[in-house]
Amino acid sequence: MKKFRDYQPNQALLFPVELNEWLPEGHPARFVSEVVDELDLSEIYGSYDELRGSPPYDPRMMVKVWIYALMKGIRSSRKIEKALYEDVGFRFLSANQQPDHWTISEFRKRHHKVLGGLLEQTVRLADKAGLVKLRHVAIDGTKIKANASKHSAMSYGYMKKEEQRLREEIERMLKEADEIDRLEDKEYGDKSGWELPEELSTREKRLKAIRRARAELEREARERHEREQAERGEEAESRGKRHRPVKDPEDVKPKESDQWNFTDPDSRIMVNSDKAFIQGYNAQAAVDAETHIIVAADLGNQASDSGYLPEQVLQVVENTGRFPREVSADAGYYSDKNIEFLEKKGIDVFIPPDKVRHSEWRTQNAIRGPIPRNATRKYLMRRKLRTKRGRERYKLRQTSVEPVFGFIKEGLNLRQFLLRGLEKVRSMWRFTCAVHNIWKMFRAGVSFSTAS
Repeated sequence: MKKFRDYQPNQALLFPVELNEWLPEGHPARFVSEVVDELDLSEIYGSYDELRGSPPYDPRMMVKVWIYALMKGIRSSRKIEKALYEDVGFRFLSANQQPDHWTISEFRKRHHKVLGGLLEQTVRLADKAGLVKLRHVAIDGTKIKANASKHSAMSYGYMKKEEQRLREEIERMLKEADEIDRLEDKEYGDKSGWELPEELSTREKRLKAIRRARAELEREARERHEREQAERGEEAESRGKRHRPVKDPEDVKPKESDQWNFTDPDSRIMVNSDKAFIQGYNAQAAVDAETHIIVAADLGNQASDSGYLPEQVLQVVENTGRFPREVSADAGYYSDKNIEFLEKKGIDVFIPPDKVRHSEWRTQNAIRGPIPRNATRKYLMRRKLRTKRGRERYKLRQTSVEPVFGFIKEGLNLRQFLLRGLEKVRSMWRFTCAVHNIWKMFRAGVSFSTAS
């Protein structure tokens, strides 16, 4: 008779008392615990001064749980709560404590700025471990859905039409109500009917919301105009010319196509990599091409990429203390101003002035002959990128930052933000990039247990 291993489902079991015995060596949860013990969380600890009520959970434990959750692609606080009971890795990190989903969610909301700021600390830890080379940094952006539907958006032009229509409807309904009241008063005497009809109240609320949205779009248009005029003024001054403002900021109006979303007003309608329109944000990252460590990250609601490049490079310097030798980016980042900015910093630049398909790099020929005296920056960049070296260096962008975005969206399951508002969403993007760096350090075999 064949024998099997003993199987007794109802037998009482005793878990090891020591947490270190719960997981095998080399488990990702152990590495998360080591990394978080290296992080400076004093800002979170200093924010707790409540003397009443139950003591809060230790912030270090909560940060470990959130990092491990994102590493496993879990972003829902309810799913994290469930995992704290069912997943040994979570129980190891929480020391067998089970905060509820409300506590988990509130911790993220309350400390989102600090969580986003952990990116800088992970860059420094990676640099200390020798994973930040900065010989070549690739910069790119990706569009990520907001926690809002594009069908909740309305253009400035449609707002004006809708505002006029609602105003006329409300006036008509008020006239009808006055006429009905007059006839009823004549027939029945005075009555209390001070309440607004439900349909009238709904229209008034909608009209107020549209007016607020119009005012915000107009304010944004004025601020954008002032920024553009200031930039043009600086450019004219550098050339020894005088700049005259185009028009008074108060006369500036939004474009008819400018959008406003009533669910998440900070988000914008953008075109993603699949050429589909989404309600979302533009997430930016600067990646070390050799190690795939994210050395800088940001997020905004401007669909165009070019304006993000200088800040990304400056953030690299802030996080690492030095400039990258080379920077590559796609054609969306090209502008003479950006090229001049990078070259003044002594950075070798690889940014095409024109959009180039991946297949074209195999068929384009190098530009021969002497360089014209009146050669523009665009011509020089095109010529540079058609050389053998130019092609090789630019292709590093395709093998570094693009795979990083793929891992974040697939491996870390970030295809849509759960929070709303530019500030919170930006923090969550940077926090996700920090988690990506922790994964990279784990894969590279970095250890902090012996160094601490």
